[in-house]
Amino acid sequence: MSDGRKIVVDARGLACPGPITEIVKAYRNAANGDLIEVWATDQGFKPDVEAWIKRTGNQLLEMRNDPDKIVAVIKITAKK
Repeated sequence: MSDGRKIVVDARGLACPGPITEIVKAYRNAANGDLIEVWATDQGFKPDVEAWIKRTGNQLLEMRNDPDKIVAVIKITAKK
């Protein structure tokens, strides 16, 4: 799926802007090709992730609703 590593960010229970803050922290330690899989429960998470993707130029591979969480999989492609 990727040449990089997979970083899992558990942001369940955090309200906005918590999940995005956690993504930014993981992004700082990520390299192009890495995947960041984010777990969140805040319903505002979806539009926040989509806005972050547009702003940063990275790639949203998947956004799904699991029974207990929202899962987003981001591929890092725009790291300078």
